[in-house]
Parts: sequence; C-alpha cells; structure tokens
Amino acid sequence: MEIFGGAGGGFVAKDGGSSRFPPAMPASVHPTALVDPSAELAEEVEVGPYCIVGAGVQIGRGTRLQHHVTILGPTRVGEDNVFFAYCSIGQQTQDLKYQGEPTYLEIGDRNSFREFCTVNRATMPGDKTVVGSDNHFLSYSHIGHDCVVGNHVIFSNNGTLGGHVEMGDHAIISGLSAVHQFCRIGERSMIGGCSKVVQDVPPFCIVDGNPAVTRGLNLVGLQRAGFSEDAIRALRRAFRLLFRQGLNAAQALAEIRKGLLTPEVERLVEFAETTQRGLTPGRRATDGED
Repeated sequence: MEIFGGAGGGFVAKDGGSSRFPPAMPASVHPTALVDPSAELAEEVEVGPYCIVGAGVQIGRGTRLQHHVTILGPTRVGEDNVFFAYCSIGQQTQDLKYQGEPTYLEIGDRNSFREFCTVNRATMPGDKTVVGSDNHFLSYSHIGHDCVVGNHVIFSNNGTLGGHVEMGDHAIISGLSAVHQFCRIGERSMIGGCSKVVQDVPPFCIVDGNPAVTRGLNLVGLQRAGFSEDAIRALRRAFRLLFRQGLNAAQALAEIRKGLLTPEVERLVEFAETTQRGLTPGRRATDGED
C-alpha cells in the first residue's frame, strides 16, 4: 500500500484509508561500513562510516552507530540505542577459560554508549551478558563478561565492572572507579570517584575510597527520586544499625526486623542476607555522632 503526505501533516493511503504514522525507513548503511550478510538490521537503523557489524548481530529499530563502531555477535541490541565513535561491543570474553563456544550479549533500549565503551559477551556456553534499558555509559566505560546491568544506571568516564557483577537499577559509578568480579551493586547506590570496590555495595548507600567504605545513605538521590520522609527515616535507622552501632550482620539484621519494615528496608535486608562477598564495610559511630 503506497502512502502519500496528506493535509495537516497526516498520511493518506491510495486506497482511501489513512495512517497516523509515516512509512518506516529502511536501515541506512554507509558505503564504508562492513555488515555481515547474516546480521539483522531493523528499520531506521543507521550504520555510520567505517563501522563493523558481525555475524549473529541483531539491531533493533532506530539504533544508531556513529562511526568506527564494532558490534560482534552473537549480540542482540534493542531499539533507539546510540553508539558513539570507537565503541567495541560484543567482543569475546577476556576470561582465559573461554574456549570459543557460543556465548551471548543482550542490550535493551534507549541506551547511550559514549566513545570507546567496551562490553564483552559471556564466558560459558549459552550464557549471556545483559544490559538493561535507559542507561548512560560515558567514555571508556567497561562491562565485563557475564555482568547483569539494570536500568537507568550511569557510568562516569572509565567506570569498570569485572566479570559476573550485578548492578541494580538507578545505580551510579563515578569516574575512574572499578568493581571486583562477582560483586553486586545495589539499587540507587552511588560509588564515589576513584574507588576500589571489592565487596557488595548496599542499596540506597554511598560508598567511596580505596578500598571502598560505606559512607552514608544516598540522601540526595533518594530525595530527587521522590522517596517519602517515612521511607528515608526507616532507611536511616536500618543504616545506623548495619554500619554505625558495632553490631555484626546477624545482630543488626535482627534488630532491623524488630522495627517497621518499609518496602525499601525489606530490599536492603534481603540484599544483606544474600551477600556472598560481604557488604562494603562502614565504621562505628563516634561519641555524639548520629
């Protein structure tokens, strides 16, 4: 069915019908780009100069590759992502155990990957590295093999994840910080700049230092996200018990459960109870300190 521009910016079909939307444009591939015949490019994908799209790559509608971007497969990329110059996406794992088996990378929608970002596929046969949606990765960010990254996260320049890291929604990694393999980063947490993270980062908290120490609640982030005063007050109490009162983890969690458990505190408790590497340590409160 052929479609023509109609009055008022609408679109009218030759057969008398109408459509609210213009026809989708086919993928656009620059003459200098190399795209494997088996790669699947959806409508409105743009592949810029000197890009390489390998075998087994699927790219969703509206995604743009600026120039000199490499995406290798098996990799599936969602819709409306933007890859800036010199990104290297879907390269094989850097794990020395890798023997060439098929492993995977999945990327969601509306992500921005700035210059020189790298994301690796998983290590073991059939496994996958997963990146969610609505994330912003600044220059030289690195996501290692088998990582699971949530939604609405931010990596500042040179933010680096080792293998098998799990990162919750709305978390932030500041510049030049690195996370050890198998660590977890809780939701709405923040890692300060130039930090070395070797244990789990608790949700809703700020950690900073080399090695990183849990400094406090991410109060500004919670307030900007619209958390209620009651929710923040409950998290304050839980934080003090976990990190300021000199209790061990079992004692602190038992005390927390005696109080009012908001949904946020429940998620903090569950995170603490399931840690394998231990939580990034805090420090005991000094006399007179809240």
